[in-house]
Amino acid sequence: MVISGKDRGKTGEVLSVDPKKDRVVIEGLNIQKRHVRPRPPEDAGGVIDTPGPIHLSNVAPIDPVDKGPTRVRFQDGQRIAVRSGESLDT
Repeated sequence: MVISGKDRGKTGEVLSVDPKKDRVVIEGLNIQKRHVRPRPPEDAGGVIDTPGPIHLSNVAPIDPVDKGPTRVRFQDGQRIAVRSGESLDT
């Protein structure tokens, strides 16, 4: 769940994580326009929409009980939601 920025409150599936830059790409969020050249014979080219990266500080995992954003703590090798105490590892 995005907790800050233009897509605040929206949720999506994580597509990729870049730990060196502290960025995450989430499906359907932070949509950016990208101009693509025609590459015969596959594509005709044009303007396509692609999801852009979001900083990790603006994203939070979703609590499995009440579906809200939560912080995470580690206990016995598992990720535990601070909000409800339930395990995030399923």
